[in-house]
Amino acid sequence: MFSGESVEYFYRVLADHYHQMYADWKSEVLRQGDVLDALIRSLISPAPCAVLDCTCGIGTQAIGLAAKNYRVHATDLVAAAVDRARDEARAFGVTVTFDVADVRALDARVTGTFDAVVSFDNAVSHLLEDADLLAAAGQMRQRLRKDGLVLISIRDYDQVIQEKRRSAEERPLPGVLAGTGPLAQPTMPRVFDDASGRRVIFQIWDWAEDERSYRVNHFHLVEKKGVWETSCYVTRFRAIQRDDLAAILRAAGFSDIRWLMPAESGYYQPVVVAYNRKD
Repeated sequence: MFSGESVEYFYRVLADHYHQMYADWKSEVLRQGDVLDALIRSLISPAPCAVLDCTCGIGTQAIGLAAKNYRVHATDLVAAAVDRARDEARAFGVTVTFDVADVRALDARVTGTFDAVVSFDNAVSHLLEDADLLAAAGQMRQRLRKDGLVLISIRDYDQVIQEKRRSAEERPLPGVLAGTGPLAQPTMPRVFDDASGRRVIFQIWDWAEDERSYRVNHFHLVEKKGVWETSCYVTRFRAIQRDDLAAILRAAGFSDIRWLMPAESGYYQPVVVAYNRKD
């Protein structure tokens, strides 16, 4: 199950501010819609088609696909994020249906089948145990028609872990004394300066000793009239590697599993594609 810091709380308090992690979130929604439309068209014929976005957040991918005339149903564990996504869909002038649902129990809220089920932006990495990943994969498969496909993106943890080990071997990371507590890994700050003001976004990752998971301390700094306001949101991710996620999908009954790296898919994270070939 979701453990450690509450995923629901993290995204509930972040729902109103999530768009501020982008230079221009609305443009990014449309850009991702273009990218994902091209990707899905290369995998499904004909498209546009019926899509379930089972970890929709505030609607970044669901709205983008709806803008490309996909029939989209979108769900998320966090009611506040779904409420925000619903409002944003109206603002974009697109049709998306929504519901609140745990990806491990979609059948409690979602009926029917879809041509594709999608989960982007590293959402499944909040599932820290194999049993929960397997439950989620099984639920995704149940919502697919025969020959439908699932598309899931995660951070490139294969590369992240290699870089973390290499950094740790070469020198202690900033602010960390060797041999004292969990290894911390900072991300580069992103600075945005626009009509809404100046803001700085960065994270510090505290790695578990077994390197299987890490706690994210997500810092959000906003300047208002010369005064900086700082917020920190905390959650946990599993650093699931590509072979491990492929094995989970295989165990759930998916086949024809393959990974598309950003240079091939156009999406900024590695995307796994798998088909439901059930009779």
